[in-house]
Amino acid sequence: MNRFIGEDDKSYSGQPIVDSNGFLPPIPELKANIIQGDVLTEEKINVTDKTIKVKKLLTPLAPSKIPIIRCIGLNYREHAKETSKPIPKYPILFIKPSSSLQNPFDKIRIPSVASNDQVDYEAELAVVIGKDCRDVSKDDALQYVLGYTAANDVSARKWQDSRLGSGQWCFSKGFDTFCPIGPQLVSPSIIKDPNSLRIKARLNDNNQLLQDSNTSDMIFNVAELISFLSQGTTLQAGSIILTGTPQGVGYTRKPPIYLQHNYKIEIEIEQIGTLTNFVEYENYNSKL
Repeated sequence: MNRFIGEDDKSYSGQPIVDSNGFLPPIPELKANIIQGDVLTEEKINVTDKTIKVKKLLTPLAPSKIPIIRCIGLNYREHAKETSKPIPKYPILFIKPSSSLQNPFDKIRIPSVASNDQVDYEAELAVVIGKDCRDVSKDDALQYVLGYTAANDVSARKWQDSRLGSGQWCFSKGFDTFCPIGPQLVSPSIIKDPNSLRIKARLNDNNQLLQDSNTSDMIFNVAELISFLSQGTTLQAGSIILTGTPQGVGYTRKPPIYLQHNYKIEIEIEQIGTLTNFVEYENYNSKL
C-alpha cells in the first residue's frame, strides 16, 4: 500500500503495481489500484480495479494518522560493536514527533541549529501498528502489525553528543523532515519474517554503499520490541516503531561521512523497496 498524489492532483491510498521483485517502478511509470476505505479503522478495505498514474509519493500514512514514532537505539549487534558499547539488557527508547516525517523524494532540510556538517543517516525497518494493543505477548505481537516500510532516522550528532547536547537523542533526531518513510507499506502477509530482510544505505549517484546488513542482526527482534513497548502502555493504531540501525553509520567511519548539501541518500530494504531523499541545508547560501 502507498499514499500518493495522482495525475489528477488528488490524494489517494492505493495498491501499487510493483515489478517482479516487489519494488516500485520509477514515478513516470508507476500506477496503483485505488483503495477505498481506511486501513486503520475498517476491517475490510476495497482494492478497486480503477488504476491511476502516480505523480508524487507521500508517507504511507498521513502524519495526522500517526500518534507517535517510537524509536529503538543500539539494536544491532554489529552496530553496538562499531560504537564500542555494551549490548543493552532492554530496548533503548526515544521518540520522534510526527512533524519529523518526510515523503519519499522530498528534501531532508537541515536547520541552522544543526548546521555543523555532522548530520548522519540511519537505515531502519519501520513497523506500523494496525490496531490498539497493550501488554502483548511475544507470540502474539506480530498480529498487531499493519505493515512494514523503510525509514531514515536522520540524526544531528552535534546535539546527540553529550559534550554539547547532554546526549539529547529526541532533540537531535526530532527536527522537521528528519524521519523520511516509504516508499510503500508492505503487509505481514507478504513479509512473513521481518527479521530476515537485507537492509542497505547508499549515497549519491555513485551508489556508495554505506550500510549493508540484515534485520536478523537485531538484538531485540520485532516481536520482542512490540511486546516490550506495549507493557503497561497502549500502542495506538497508526503508531510507528523504528527498530534501530545496523553498522556503517557516518560518525563511526574514518574519516566520518555526513550528509552534505545536495547529497542523495537511499535506504533499501528487501521486499519493501528504496526510500530516496535529498539533503538541503537551510542556511547553505549564507555560508557561501
